[in-house]
Amino acid sequence: MSEAYERAWRESIDSREAFWSRAAEAIDWISKPASAWNETRGWFAGGTLNTASNCIDRHVTAGRGDAAALIYDSPVTGTVRSYSYTELQDEVGRVAAMLASLGVGRGARVIVYMPMIPETVFAMLACARIGAVHSVVFGGFAALELAKRIDDATPKVLLTASCGIEGSRTIAYKPMVDEAVDLAAHKVSQVVVLQRDRLEADLGQARDLDWHRLRDGTLADPVPEAAAMASDDPLYILYTSGTTGVPKGVVRENGGHAVALAWSMANIYGIGAGDTFWAASDVGWVVGHSYIVYAPLLVGATTVLFEGKPVGTPDPGTFWRTIVRHGVKSFFTAPTAIRAIRKEDPEAKLLKEIGTGACRAIFLAGERADPDTIDWLEDHSGLPVIDHWWQTELGWPGVASCFALGDLRRKRGSAGFPVPGYEFAVLDDDGKPVPSGQSGSVVIRTPLAPGAFRTLWNNPAGYDRNFATFPGYYETGDAGHFDSEGFLNIMGRTDDIINVAGHRLSTGQMEQIVAQQHGVAECAVIGADDAIKGMIPVAFVVPRAGAEDDATLHPRVIAAVRAELGAVAALKTAYIVQQLPKTRSGKILRNLLRKIVNGEQFETPATIEDPSVPAAIAKVIAAV
Repeated sequence: MSEAYERAWRESIDSREAFWSRAAEAIDWISKPASAWNETRGWFAGGTLNTASNCIDRHVTAGRGDAAALIYDSPVTGTVRSYSYTELQDEVGRVAAMLASLGVGRGARVIVYMPMIPETVFAMLACARIGAVHSVVFGGFAALELAKRIDDATPKVLLTASCGIEGSRTIAYKPMVDEAVDLAAHKVSQVVVLQRDRLEADLGQARDLDWHRLRDGTLADPVPEAAAMASDDPLYILYTSGTTGVPKGVVRENGGHAVALAWSMANIYGIGAGDTFWAASDVGWVVGHSYIVYAPLLVGATTVLFEGKPVGTPDPGTFWRTIVRHGVKSFFTAPTAIRAIRKEDPEAKLLKEIGTGACRAIFLAGERADPDTIDWLEDHSGLPVIDHWWQTELGWPGVASCFALGDLRRKRGSAGFPVPGYEFAVLDDDGKPVPSGQSGSVVIRTPLAPGAFRTLWNNPAGYDRNFATFPGYYETGDAGHFDSEGFLNIMGRTDDIINVAGHRLSTGQMEQIVAQQHGVAECAVIGADDAIKGMIPVAFVVPRAGAEDDATLHPRVIAAVRAELGAVAALKTAYIVQQLPKTRSGKILRNLLRKIVNGEQFETPATIEDPSVPAAIAKVIAAV
């Protein structure tokens, strides 16, 4: 055990005021907070700051204006461009002036519906500079889903681009924006469109404004001053899927967010001023907010903005080339991206040929990392591969091995240990702690650490429900267990615990077994309805390249689960499919798989990466 980690975690629980007051010194405050924690106002009450100024201006003032701040690497357009901190300051200032010319000010909401291009980052930081609240909606999201977010956030302006590029596909954004604006009850009167060379949009509506023309028209205007924001003022709204079909708007506050992210860069990822960090995610997701845009810039590092895919842009070596090209020191991606690379390059020939340059560690999050994937990546990269766990609601890691605190303890299948600031427990349905090794509901003692959400936009009752089941604890919605060594194992959502003839079984545990079988690229196990046993497990298996015609794959998967878990597991069906339905962040849509297997009516979710996959899976099931 790392003494530095143990000391930090213990102090964060026993002396949180002292711990987080010290962490807050990494931030430039306009007015320093009166205390670290206040029961009524939350973290760093009384403090004022500007997040964008902390990300940019203070580094320029400190003499680091020439240092690289943002590297845009777009294999889909063949573009690589670097922006220094001074250049980023200028670009953000121009977009801030552009927004101000449209009447956007402190507290106004701005929806950002854009691809992975520098202007998206400029827009987010410009909103932060003038005190507007940005809400980034994944570019390419379905019109109805965008309309729901428009109605909830009631934005003054919507920023978009003419198109996004998804691998080999070019997706026109403007028709979807027009449909969403027409569907929404809240009428957006100003839509600013960035025209891209690949596909230009028709700006025929009265509300349409050309980004470049508008921006150039404000060149003579002064850059708006950085707004002094209270620590508990909202920085952004990020929507997640709600159980009722209505999206939940997670609100992130300025003060706790800045302090927590700066602390995490230094103590989890080992990144400081002058280092290069790459989170291979999208700014539409919380990972992109936290670790593409804000955290690296808060500490004066260089962040990589990547417009491409792990495979196909142009091949499974694109991640390794990007790491080497830009001198990436720490790399963060989703397990599903590594599985996609492995499927195309199972022997890791490109990884061995290209290498990983100056990279010291690879971090995985966003979907449970099966031990076989971690094993493959560690063996072929020679780097520590650190699985860690967090949620949109938390905003930064809750479970990890704190690499920069010297804690390299890892156990494949576990996300590690509670991060300083978080006190976890695993409880049964009655709210009592379960013995080590037994599964239960994973919860976090309140108050949650700085940076975690403290409300939902327009929905305080929805926020309160997260704390109702287990008083004094935040219910994560995940199931898991502590093992005898203190490792926390997150096995999946609590609704992934299935009851088979009275036996509670973890589909996550079954997935772990299936994933280890030779020829399996990735898999998912769900609980299907059964008239006799209540539920039975069903597996979906994507074969690796070269194993598509392996007739032994199905029986080997069945036998492996039976051998490890016994006959009670009752896994008798494993469908061999070409792809799993996933969101664009890499999460497998298990509820959708459950509906398909049960023969229920289903709608293709707006979050899905490839809309053709559900129908293809239904066809496989029907053919068996």
